[in-house]
Amino acid sequence: MIERIGVVGAGQMGHGIAHVAALAGCEVRMADVSEDRLREAIEKIGNNLDRQLRRGVIDEYTKAKTVDQIRITTNFADFGDCDLVIEAATEKEAVKRDIFKSLIPHLRDDALLATNTSSISITRLAAATDRPSRFMGMHFMNPVPVMLLVELIRGIATDDATFEEVRELSLRMGKHPVAAEDFPAFIVNRILLPMVNEAVYTLYEGVGSVDSIDMAMKLGANHPMGPLELADFIGLDVCLSVMQVLYEGLADSKYRPCPLLVKYVEAGWLGRKTNRGFYDYNGPDPIPTR
Repeated sequence: MIERIGVVGAGQMGHGIAHVAALAGCEVRMADVSEDRLREAIEKIGNNLDRQLRRGVIDEYTKAKTVDQIRITTNFADFGDCDLVIEAATEKEAVKRDIFKSLIPHLRDDALLATNTSSISITRLAAATDRPSRFMGMHFMNPVPVMLLVELIRGIATDDATFEEVRELSLRMGKHPVAAEDFPAFIVNRILLPMVNEAVYTLYEGVGSVDSIDMAMKLGANHPMGPLELADFIGLDVCLSVMQVLYEGLADSKYRPCPLLVKYVEAGWLGRKTNRGFYDYNGPDPIPTR
């Protein structure tokens, strides 16, 4: 049974995974290169727990116990007693490979390793480790404490015991695990990101404005968030990365990233995290940038 979990990365996905793991009763070690980023992540976890407290999802005792279950570190040596380590760093394969190279010497031989990648080949990442049979994908949705789904992806070498242990942990975290095959972008992003990319093409070709595209999908398709608003929430760099994986991995022109999406990323307009994407977030209300 998995009782101690390491999380690599204290960004939005990393601290969300740490949150739900600790809430499920696991001891958590969360690592990042920056102590400031780690302290900021702990503060965000506290804020998210407060929201759950106000909604009656948890009580004060559970909140205090959850926070107490999380330890922060900048040293992978602190992962030596972990049963499972989940990598939740940036969506760049070279970065992930470098992390595994630094991390693995500190892990027990029987420790499981998972990646939260949203699109990169699990088999290829597993081959960069010393434990392909104990490696798999564990793709959480954002925001992790709220979204119920987790995609579980086997690499070609992932054994049944690894899959079952990670599936059982997902259930303990209150998630609904769905098995996905190791194809580019798996299930959710294989469907979702081409829709976002098509919305950007619709803007690029002048079919509609940012406002009209988002309003059309909210009112016409009953989506809670318009596709361009959603792209800003996900991060335009992440959207572009997933589309590039789909385009390169499936060799189909329908997955070609829209040139406007490329241009926004090149400009550093990445969405909410930079306060500017398809909307400008610097004022009290988001303002469309086109």
